[in-house]
Amino acid sequence: MNKEKSCCSPVNACYAEVLVTPHNQKDEWVTGEIHTSQGSVPVISTDISFEDTFGAWKVRWGIGRMNYRINPGLYALGQPDHKSPVLVSANYKLTFDALRKELSGLHCWILILDTKGINVWCAAGKGTFGTDELVSRITKTGLSEIVSHKTLVLPQLGAPGVRAHEVTRRTGFSVVYGPIRAHDIKSFLDSGFKATQEMRTVKFTVWDRLVLTPVELVATTKYSLMVFGVFFIINLIAARTFGLADFIAYAGAVVTGTVVTPALLPIIPGRAFAWKGWLLGLLWTAGFIWFNGWFVPEFLLLAIGYLLVLPSLSAFLAMNFTGSSTYTSFSGVIREMKIAVPLIALSSIAGILLVLIKSLSA
Repeated sequence: MNKEKSCCSPVNACYAEVLVTPHNQKDEWVTGEIHTSQGSVPVISTDISFEDTFGAWKVRWGIGRMNYRINPGLYALGQPDHKSPVLVSANYKLTFDALRKELSGLHCWILILDTKGINVWCAAGKGTFGTDELVSRITKTGLSEIVSHKTLVLPQLGAPGVRAHEVTRRTGFSVVYGPIRAHDIKSFLDSGFKATQEMRTVKFTVWDRLVLTPVELVATTKYSLMVFGVFFIINLIAARTFGLADFIAYAGAVVTGTVVTPALLPIIPGRAFAWKGWLLGLLWTAGFIWFNGWFVPEFLLLAIGYLLVLPSLSAFLAMNFTGSSTYTSFSGVIREMKIAVPLIALSSIAGILLVLIKSLSA
């Protein structure tokens, strides 16, 4: 529990002076405070403002991603009392907003863990949405004194990071795993904490995949600036300079790995993300070379070089999605990286050497 001010008034008057969860006074989504035996708890709104929407858009494009978080602690929605349910979530604001906008009309407590601004799923894998943090947050907020029941509703995607039996042993609170999607929370609570098979089914639709692509595009663009800088320097001494065609070839490989592969993920043959990206990258590169008439002796060295480099680039970029999808596991990601990364590196080095030989030779 955090005490912002000292107070020597009667106990009831002190509640407003003690903050269970400090928050930024500029946060528009905080609409007031509710007084408990442990102090004042911020009351939050279920409305998503323009500022919230704009903040989410910026994060999707990689702007301020690691700072898009709220203070961990206990929040109130509606007018909860000691019998109201307690929902647990992460302090990544995108996750927090996705949850609160689905809770209109409910009266509940929301316990926010310090996941370092990371979503529930990824935080569970990293350990920040975990047993120790949950136990610590229960203690710091004085939750056992605020509610009379001993049940916590955790998101199902947070299960890998939490040892439910350990939480019960250390705090007395039992853990119930809620539905996959925040949209189903109301139905889950109304049914007495019973989830249907539909609520337990993880979906990763085309839209779910595409909303992840902007941040990958932005990150790749930053590295691409260095690549273009190298191209510029080489052009000062090259016999064959890099021009628009080379830029299109490179940009196409980037888009193939960051956008096309995620969009077509379920229908691309194979299981490994790197393979899927490499396959589409190969199709793009081969088509581009054929269109430009480079399958001739004069350009054969360049064509082979690009066939080694560009599909490898698409493969590497596509592999970044392994940690953001439901198509693989953590062990699967590690196994794929051990195999794919050395092959991508070797192919890229060989291809770059061939391209440079062609570009620098008369």
